[in-house]
Amino acid sequence: MTLTALDPVVPLHELRQVAEGVHAYLQPDGGWCLNNAGIVLDGNGPVLVDTAATEARARQLRGVVRELSAKPVSILVNTHSHGDHTFGNHLFGEATVVAHRRAAEEMADHGLSLTSLWPDTDWGHVEAGFPRVVFDDRMTLPTSTSPVEVLHFGPGHTAGDAVVWLPGQRVLFTGDLVFSGATPFVLMGSVAGSLRVLDRLRSLDPLVVVPGHGPVGGAELLEANAEYLRWVARLARGGIAEGLTPLQLARATDLGPHAELLDSERLVGNLARAYAEQRGARLAAPLDVPAVFGEMVDYRGSHPHCAA
Repeated sequence: MTLTALDPVVPLHELRQVAEGVHAYLQPDGGWCLNNAGIVLDGNGPVLVDTAATEARARQLRGVVRELSAKPVSILVNTHSHGDHTFGNHLFGEATVVAHRRAAEEMADHGLSLTSLWPDTDWGHVEAGFPRVVFDDRMTLPTSTSPVEVLHFGPGHTAGDAVVWLPGQRVLFTGDLVFSGATPFVLMGSVAGSLRVLDRLRSLDPLVVVPGHGPVGGAELLEANAEYLRWVARLARGGIAEGLTPLQLARATDLGPHAELLDSERLVGNLARAYAEQRGARLAAPLDVPAVFGEMVDYRGSHPHCAA
């Protein structure tokens, strides 16, 4: 385990080896904008799973990759379109960037819009990710050391999620389909779709699960996220029957065992998505994200903090 602080203003990151030649790059505490990445060492050059939100953090990640391998990153997989996972892509210009087709479309549509939610964050020079290679259902990366598969099982956290699966090591990089110690978030994806995807991920029988945010775990993380989302779906059914808005329902809800999760304000966004689906919206249909984010701020009583 390595703890590094290249700048006293930027919090620590943690590098954890989860299998031979496979590392999880973690950014505690896993809250807003503090995502995880993955590094898979390969004879053709490292495979990188996601980057980071700000220029400073992406440069830290690049420095760690260079310490692990003298070869440049060969392939960079973006697990989805959100900027905390993609804004540092340009610092790995030698890499072939891979993403799901819908994720690539969302990157083009959203651009740098994430920065507008946290205008006071020192983003540095960031760019919207532009994948060179897109896929629809699955692809096997051209690695020389061990198989690396990129899989899409349908809408979940977003419309275009991908997971990176190492079947030999049974290591699964989930992106934001899975959160660890932080509240799951499906405002731009699907409650029902996420539950289906989590079932598919469970069938892979992973030994190690590297979530999009928070500490590494095992298959228990899949069930923890599914349990939360099932709870959200039950809440939404009751809230609709009582004529409550998602914000009103969230304010009236005892979080119970979920109270310890970071960023509980995401409940409002998750309920907005659950309401839409239970009223017949298709999975991952566009919602008014800025408006719902504003309700999340109201629920929290302050603007969520982006520690990047």
